[in-house]
Amino acid sequence: MLHMTIDELMEMMPWIADFFSSFAIDPSQLGNKRLEELGSIFGEDYFEEKGSDYQTFIDGFFQFIEQVKVLQQGSVFTVESLTVLPGHNKSGEKETFSVELKKGKVTAIVGPTGSGKSRLLADIESLAQEDTPTKRRILVNGRAPDDEERFSTEGHFIAQLSQNMNFVMDLSVEDFLTLHAESRMVDEISHIVQKIYDTANILAGEPFSRETPVTELSGGQSRALMIADTALLSPASVVLIDEIENAGVDKIKSLELLVSNNKIVLISTHDPLLALSADQRLVIKNGGISKLLNTTQDEKKHLESLEKIDRKISHLRNQLRTGEEIDLSDLLV
Repeated sequence: MLHMTIDELMEMMPWIADFFSSFAIDPSQLGNKRLEELGSIFGEDYFEEKGSDYQTFIDGFFQFIEQVKVLQQGSVFTVESLTVLPGHNKSGEKETFSVELKKGKVTAIVGPTGSGKSRLLADIESLAQEDTPTKRRILVNGRAPDDEERFSTEGHFIAQLSQNMNFVMDLSVEDFLTLHAESRMVDEISHIVQKIYDTANILAGEPFSRETPVTELSGGQSRALMIADTALLSPASVVLIDEIENAGVDKIKSLELLVSNNKIVLISTHDPLLALSADQRLVIKNGGISKLLNTTQDEKKHLESLEKIDRKISHLRNQLRTGEEIDLSDLLV
């Protein structure tokens, strides 16, 4: 590539204009100049003023290309399954079995407050290799992950949605989604932005506009936006969610959305509706995995009754929000 002209490079990879702009270089003004000539054209003093030098500029150029290729290809790794190998609980007692997590499946993590649910999510997020307090090991597709899979920020395949979603960027919802879509080098950016926005409003308890600053979104709106963004745009194939029931979003639709996009989904929850909506649930006691339960057919029948009650409670909640009078007899129907 060093021998190619800037015009030729721009024709192949128009997005390299972003790299040039970081050095205040306008590639349209360079035309038939070759990449290898830029050092003599601008001189070392120019690059020093930018806090760099010509060789660092060239090295950064090729690194930028590789990073963009990773984004264009989506997640570097195809994750079919994660396996949690036994560690120990807070008393040092050994966990007795391993757990396999497969894509397109939801696993609920249940247990009392302080039992260790968030610790398990953290072990999975870090792909622990006996280097956390629980001494658990996490396998990716049946093998131990290498250091790049564990520690590289490029193409990381695990997304974690915490209980508190706080934005610090002073952008509108539309600008935020557009920026993310552009960074992923997706086609039809306006289409995917509209799809994420529409989906987020379906999930959110209260609608918001595309012009709303992300810093002004409520907790539920922020969570709804990030769930839709993770499901429809993020290359992450594993999604970890901590207590989605506290976020003010449509929890069942959120899970259906993530599963329909072939994600491995884990949710830490106290909500029986969510727990029974999962394919399996891990019971955490004293910091360790004490049971693995598959959702039974009888439990799924009970789930239908719970869903009816939940819909009635959601309806009452909306009535309260809009200032309507409440008739609690509706719950008895």
